[in-house]
Amino acid sequence: MVVSHATMKYILVTGGVISGIGKGIIASSVGLILKSCGLHVTAIKIDPYINIDAGTFSPYEHGEVFVLDDGGEVDLDLGNYERFLDIRLTRDNNLTTGKIYQSVINKERRGDYLGKTVQVVPHITDAIQEWVVKQAKISVDDDGVEPQVCVIELGGTVGDIESMPFIEAFRQFQFKVKRDNFCNIHVSLVPQPSATGEQKTKPTQNSVRELRGLGLSPDLIMCRCATPLENAVKEKISMFCHVEPTQVICVADVSSIYRVPLLLEEQGVVGYICQRLDLPIEMRARKMLTKWKEMSDRSDRLLEHVSIALVGKYTKFSDSYASVIKALEHSALAINHKLEIKFIDSADLEPNTLQEEPVKYHEAWQKLCSADGVLVPGGFGVRGTEGKIQAISWARKKKKPFLGKMYLNANSTEFHPESKHPVVIDMPEHNPGQMGGTMRLGKRRTIFKSNTSILRKLYGDAEYVDERHRHRFEVNPELKHHFEERGFHFVGQDVEGERMEVIELDDHAYFVGVQYHPEFTSRPIKPSPPYFGLLLAAAGKLQSYLQKGCRLSPR
Repeated sequence: MVVSHATMKYILVTGGVISGIGKGIIASSVGLILKSCGLHVTAIKIDPYINIDAGTFSPYEHGEVFVLDDGGEVDLDLGNYERFLDIRLTRDNNLTTGKIYQSVINKERRGDYLGKTVQVVPHITDAIQEWVVKQAKISVDDDGVEPQVCVIELGGTVGDIESMPFIEAFRQFQFKVKRDNFCNIHVSLVPQPSATGEQKTKPTQNSVRELRGLGLSPDLIMCRCATPLENAVKEKISMFCHVEPTQVICVADVSSIYRVPLLLEEQGVVGYICQRLDLPIEMRARKMLTKWKEMSDRSDRLLEHVSIALVGKYTKFSDSYASVIKALEHSALAINHKLEIKFIDSADLEPNTLQEEPVKYHEAWQKLCSADGVLVPGGFGVRGTEGKIQAISWARKKKKPFLGKMYLNANSTEFHPESKHPVVIDMPEHNPGQMGGTMRLGKRRTIFKSNTSILRKLYGDAEYVDERHRHRFEVNPELKHHFEERGFHFVGQDVEGERMEVIELDDHAYFVGVQYHPEFTSRPIKPSPPYFGLLLAAAGKLQSYLQKGCRLSPR
């Protein structure tokens, strides 16, 4: 099937009524069902905030910071696109108000506008359109083929003052690229107040009216609701929002996010988009969706359980660990176990808490002791570090399966800059004066130094792996031999052999520390090896898996 590269198709996903309505999952799902038709799909996330990128966000503010191959620190929705579509995005696939204004101001300073008054319309809106057109053409697949469809998700809610320039840019854009190449999906909330239990259409009507007033007409209205939409409600939305009933799609709450693409597929979304955008596809049986269906059916049927204690400092807000949780889920699904995550605030494990809030302290330790495995993700700053170290030490002594970021029991210069025996030291790239741009970021190669390493076997006996980094500190290479004498082995190092990247402990079920963030490249059908190892060990299946040459026994 040869497709002319002349016409890119754009699908803009907007949201109404409230933010956090699930636009990211819906945009990812639309991309997935189109990709399953054999199309090359890319995705752009627009965040109307003024930060240049997500690098300086507190995890409480905006969930986790997702890191890309090129070191871009971006919104966690890009993680959903990568996982659903199995693509690799770049930092420019995340567009923020800050980036756009910065590029326009730089042009103005260089004199590119020839003395004109620089304004939101046309200069900012033009810059947005140019960015989208340019980025949509960049290949995100391993085969290097230019994408045919670009799904663009506009963050926030229609009507926000922040997103106005973007809405205006797309109002103009729809005429520039012509109707056949642009469509708008509007995601709205249909609440069901408990008093009457009936589904209310007014918020959706208002939201669509606002969108139309700004010059965009939704082609599909996707209604987020707790229970499936009643027909009368569908008819009402159709009548008041100026669309056919077939253009009103119900996205009710489902048992797992893997069901969302199937839900859209069942309601004819592919057919509609293909006809609306004149997309050249054969409507054949689709292998990719079959895999997702099999996966979501399996996740609903799991009987055996496995529990992992996640010891961190942002455990009150699970979005702070979105990719970590996903990586655990992918691995649990691969071994056919239902995952239970026990969130433990690392500060609750510290002696200080025993003095001040003994109940909290004992509850935290009870959770830790009853888990099948322990995970300590990375984090910055002093708070809760002692608790993390206590959890690691406990997992080491009790031989509990453990996976963590490398923080070891001696002092780190991050916490005690004058330490006499710094085990964890500043990296040469780190420039303490500036907040942004001082970390070791993005895809880096780790070379395995040992043939017997468990992690190496889990990676399919690879000689090296390329994983994504985001850290400012590293293990002091001068102290390497002290660790090795105590049974710790640095089995993976960077290309120069200077940085310790992977540590494993002798005589232990599974005790692995990594310097990188393997969760960022985990996929539902291809779980991340360090996480997969943790779950195999937690379920007591690691040894038999390794003995069988890294194959799971048949289901």
